[in-house]
Amino acid sequence: MSETMADLVACEDVLMFVNAAITSTGQGEFHDGAGGQRLSLGFLHSYMLANYRELYAAALALDVNDHNAALIVRNLLVHAADAGGPDRRRAEGRLIAARLEALPPQRVLRLFRDLRRAGVNNRRTRAILRDWMAARPDPAFVSVKYRGAVRDAVRHAHLRVDPELGDFLFAPRARTSFPTPMFETWRRAHYEQAALYELPYTVAESFAAKHRIPRQVFLERIEPRMTRLERLRLQRNAGEHKAGSVRTDLSAMPLTRLASYVLALPLDERAGRREELTTALRAAARRTAGSAAGRWGRVTAVLDDSFSTTGSGQKRRRPLAVALACHHLLRALATRYTPLWCSGRSDDLLLYPYGPTPLGERILDALDTGADPPPDRLVIVSDGWDNAPPGLAAEVLRVWRARLDPGRRVAITHLNPVYDAGGYDVRRLAPTVPTVGIRDAEDLPTLVELARFAEGRAGIEDVRAYLDERVARFTGGA
Repeated sequence: MSETMADLVACEDVLMFVNAAITSTGQGEFHDGAGGQRLSLGFLHSYMLANYRELYAAALALDVNDHNAALIVRNLLVHAADAGGPDRRRAEGRLIAARLEALPPQRVLRLFRDLRRAGVNNRRTRAILRDWMAARPDPAFVSVKYRGAVRDAVRHAHLRVDPELGDFLFAPRARTSFPTPMFETWRRAHYEQAALYELPYTVAESFAAKHRIPRQVFLERIEPRMTRLERLRLQRNAGEHKAGSVRTDLSAMPLTRLASYVLALPLDERAGRREELTTALRAAARRTAGSAAGRWGRVTAVLDDSFSTTGSGQKRRRPLAVALACHHLLRALATRYTPLWCSGRSDDLLLYPYGPTPLGERILDALDTGADPPPDRLVIVSDGWDNAPPGLAAEVLRVWRARLDPGRRVAITHLNPVYDAGGYDVRRLAPTVPTVGIRDAEDLPTLVELARFAEGRAGIEDVRAYLDERVARFTGGA
């Protein structure tokens, strides 16, 4: 019995950490400040590292967000001496290398700066940085765009670099020219205005200020070299930067980011661009659904657009953006789809955070199908603060599972985009319904699969087997 209880606790601990690592970025939420989020998240990382190091490392192969992936890597490297035997160390090394390759370069360089401040410079850390630098497909681009961070990393890890890169990082005035075109363009941009337009946007921006180039002139000429995210940031701040001429390519934008972009627009602009925005959202959802499109059967979604989906100053409207993105993805996945927004609104393009959270009433609507058969799946996307009236959702779900659907004909999953710092987990609606954290709607199919472990019908060995399979797939089976 003690062994069974220990397995149950381990399974719950792992799922609790995965939920936190998917949803929380250490930033403020509607109900929690940033300080509480960081403190709660830091405790979970320390707890997992001390008690389940192998499973903690395996979380790198899951859909944890970049903030938590970097924290996991940092903790594994800070406590490298506790990794165990050679096989465990090699497995950890492969996971770290694969995750660093998937992270944005600025996030990786920020991680190594953090390790430098912490005085971590063991052989394992130096080898990982060396291999990451060597594997970069665009080393010149990264060195120019993040020159200071690359210089700090190279110095801290005592890396041997080729003479040209060494001169670029540490003694650029020692050369009158560089063989590498990107380095040479950077050198010429110090005194040639034309050269700066061949550099990455963020680097060119500082040179434009140095040469006192008018902002609008600079933006018009640099636009072809801007990334999608840079265009999006500029368009959001068009009034401040007078960048109204910079247009975002909606067709290339990921689904959740596109939903955030749409919700940031004024209602009048959304209405005026209805066909363009709706077409873009549905196209992004179809790309995300891929071969699973139309294969989920009858799906009903209860979607939270209450006032708490306002989010925080750091994560403005993020919960509502996730719900909107999930709405479009579920439409693409379902054979027949019914959306039920908490507010009762039906025009998803004109959504905004408003009112209480009557989750119980909407779940009743979803399951009370009258003459029609119940849905094959009920997906609830909400922060779990059921308050109109409080507790109704939990009671409806309890009665449904216990008396009306004990055979679980309807697969019910609660996806929560908000980490509850006080509970060290995402807020749950009912013990009988699995709840998993979600940050991006693109992860919804994988998270619905993960939800089966949260139902209590799978043990730690099932979780280990699932993690082993994800690790093998993530690291290429190496």
